Amino acid sequence: MRRHDHVLLAPGAGASGRTVHAPPAGRARPHVPHVDDRLAPPETRVEYLHGVEVYAAPADPPHATQHFDLTYVLGAHVAEGYRGAVDMLTRTDLGSDYAADASVFAQKPDRAGRRRLEELAFEVSDKQALAVPTTKARLLIARGVRRVFCILVKQRRVMEWSRETDGWRPLPKDAVIEDPCLVRPLPIQALLEAASSDDAVARALLDKRVPALEAALAEGEARGEARGEARGEARGEARGEARGEARGEARGEARGEIRMAQEAILTVLESRGVATPADVARAIAGCEDLGKLRRWIKRAATATTAAQVVAGSRRKR
Repeated sequence: MRRHDHVLLAPGAGASGRTVHAPPAGRARPHVPHVDDRLAPPETRVEYLHGVEVYAAPADPPHATQHFDLTYVLGAHVAEGYRGAVDMLTRTDLGSDYAADASVFAQKPDRAGRRRLEELAFEVSDKQALAVPTTKARLLIARGVRRVFCILVKQRRVMEWSRETDGWRPLPKDAVIEDPCLVRPLPIQALLEAASSDDAVARALLDKRVPALEAALAEGEARGEARGEARGEARGEARGEARGEARGEARGEARGEIRMAQEAILTVLESRGVATPADVARAIAGCEDLGKLRRWIKRAATATTAAQVVAGSRRKR
């Protein structure tokens, strides 16, 4: 092997890789290919780093399950106008064409109608040395990817590539990833623990105001209100007026008795031929004191005017 044939192998790769040589140093650099101009054959596990063929091996748990957790949480957090992708090939230069484990890119195509470069990229690292994720991060950043993250499965850590130090920067477990690509800040803890993943996903979907979720919540609230009122009325009837007034569950029954008492006053007056002026009718309709209404029913049986029924209902100033 010649001195410039450097081989970087992922887990499971063979002893040597097929090399694609970039132009020798000193020559003018050709135009950088588009991100979708393929060097690696799609739908295979072959990738290229600096002209070296690399085999992207399948994974066992916990590496494999971490891939799932990442895509589960990240997918829910992708903001409107952006798309998430898994194992999407990206041509970073003449000799490199490989896929980040997960990425986010603008959904709107470029002027030529082709997909845009990803803005966020995520790598999951388990058995492989950090040399490969580091090489990939440098290439992605050089190509224009804004942010690159690496999840260390065994160490239960998340790191972000730093342009200032040209290296990885560990992120605190209680930190969040804030970015225009995300509908809400993505908690680091949600990337590391399945127990936190569901909570983070639920909050992200609520922030997205997903129509199906909004409809389900509205339906649930309506059912809850209907059940609460029905149970309240039923229990109120069974337990009586005193407990019904003390507990909200009996409000339905209490309101029903109040309306019946109000109607009874007007019915008694009408049956006796006593006219009910509008102001008296309003006073009766506005009274929700069941005890007072019952007293007014008795007055209505003997009063000569409707005003006598509600007399004393207003305090003198």
